[in-house]
Amino acid sequence: MKIFHNTHHAEHAGRQEMFRGRLVDCHEVPMRLQHVLDELSKRPVGTLVQPAADLPLDAALRRVHSADYLDFLAHAWRDWVALDPANAAVDALPSVWPLAARHGFRTDVPPLNFAARLGQYAFDSGTPLTAGSWAAAREGAACALAASHAVLGGDHFAMALTRPPGHHAGPNYMGGYCFINNAAVAAQALHDGGLQRVAVLDVDYHHGNGTQTIFYERSDVFTASIHGDPRTEYPFFLGHADERGAGAGEGFNLNLPLPRGTGFEVWWATLQTAMQAVSDFAPQALVVPLGLDTFEGDPISGFKLRSADYLQVSRAIAQLGLPTVLTFEGGYAVAEVGVNTVNVLEGLRG
Repeated sequence: MKIFHNTHHAEHAGRQEMFRGRLVDCHEVPMRLQHVLDELSKRPVGTLVQPAADLPLDAALRRVHSADYLDFLAHAWRDWVALDPANAAVDALPSVWPLAARHGFRTDVPPLNFAARLGQYAFDSGTPLTAGSWAAAREGAACALAASHAVLGGDHFAMALTRPPGHHAGPNYMGGYCFINNAAVAAQALHDGGLQRVAVLDVDYHHGNGTQTIFYERSDVFTASIHGDPRTEYPFFLGHADERGAGAGEGFNLNLPLPRGTGFEVWWATLQTAMQAVSDFAPQALVVPLGLDTFEGDPISGFKLRSADYLQVSRAIAQLGLPTVLTFEGGYAVAEVGVNTVNVLEGLRG
């Protein structure tokens, strides 16, 4: 198994985020990925590699994100510091947002003020933008693209081991610690590589609102997600069971929300439902946004999976028999995330 490692990930290291009404130290930190690397050194279940430098990355990014959003990300830190040189010592967090057009707020006239543009492209105040955010996110997308190319080339499993995560990032917005949607980049690359049907099975505690939005009106990418009930859990405004797709995508989106406190037995039964739906779609490849924040000790989540459960989960996913790309998503019990991730990889091997 090839594990594409984002060597630029630590360049994104947020200082603080807005969490439940107050500024706190960031939950999404470089040590998350370092713990995975440390565990892989003890249990080497794959080969750590880096994405090739000549990947068609810009074209791949434009397949899932709008050009204006990508341009904003590429220049955001420069524009932030241009407001005030002292900004170089603090992260950028949005403080104002336009509501939907039905409320009378307009987004068709691009604002010149950086704070307004940051709010236009963000849906929360918990995703700090730092000097290295673009470099880290861009290289993470390269890992996802490379993992897809590996699967297209004959590998049965490949992983994008990267941060920041990605599944909350939408066509033209960031949030939930995410800037570029790595799972969407991977799924689109598999499709562009000649596969007619690709499935996404998101097992993160939080609904992958960005991935759903990107593919919501398409029938060639089936999206399924098991996550905390959005009536009480982030990201709140998407992830309900009645969201089944629209237009050509009607029936090709499956949300399986569960209440906070759900244990493994119920979660496992729900996984069987999701996998049956994936099988019924008959995809030629699978993308798994791998969130480990379903772990019982996660500080910002609420399911009760234990470390040993991840072996069983990945063995079940492997039994689908599909070429599979995994993207590293949430998991904020930092000390345990390495063990849990490598347990998944070991389970894939059988």
